[in-house]
Amino acid sequence: MPEIEQRIAENLSSVRERMARAAECAGRESSSARLIAVTKYVGVRETAALLAAGCSTLGESRPQQLWEKAEQTELASASWHLIGHLQRNKVRRTLPKVDLIHSVDSLRLLKTINEICGELGEPKRVLLEVNCSGEAEKHGLTSESLKPLLAELANFEHVEVCGLMTMAAREGGEATAAQNFASLREIRDQSLKECPPGALLPELSMGMSHDFEVAIREGATLVRVGSLLFEGVRDG
Repeated sequence: MPEIEQRIAENLSSVRERMARAAECAGRESSSARLIAVTKYVGVRETAALLAAGCSTLGESRPQQLWEKAEQTELASASWHLIGHLQRNKVRRTLPKVDLIHSVDSLRLLKTINEICGELGEPKRVLLEVNCSGEAEKHGLTSESLKPLLAELANFEHVEVCGLMTMAAREGGEATAAQNFASLREIRDQSLKECPPGALLPELSMGMSHDFEVAIREGATLVRVGSLLFEGVRDG
């Protein structure tokens, strides 16, 4: 196995072991949190190495980069997640290429996704992004703006809202991250009272390379890890 591919396989194994330990320490099944491997800083070779190592669920922050990678023959077996901001004018091209959108942050965007999914005849799973840190530079709904959106979920017949997503604050370390992640879990639990009957919101997408273990302890079902998977492979 070439050096790059071997290093990525070792890094992947290490991240998965850490995820399992974090889940077990929280009294959860070791497989209860799933890895989204974020490939935004690497090329096709490194991304293909992840697939070869057994990680087929990949995430991109920018729609254009997701489009490019999703069209590569070497990456045809990947399941793509969009984890970054999505503008409404990029929805039509993005939808056929993704299995899950993590970052729906407005009623207007949700309406656009629903409309285009209806035209394409292909329903799509999405998460609603919530700004739990309160940082102005971050996208996301507030807990208050989330409520009226949830009340309308029954009107979106072509979209399945299956959970929530957040990012921790840049400052404050693990303690602040834990507070942000706990807030998302609590918002989800409270939000179920606002949802139409049958809505469960089972997914919580939270945690990145520096705080995914904290997120798992607070209930994450999806963690978005990038840089740890490529240590020793690329600079920075």
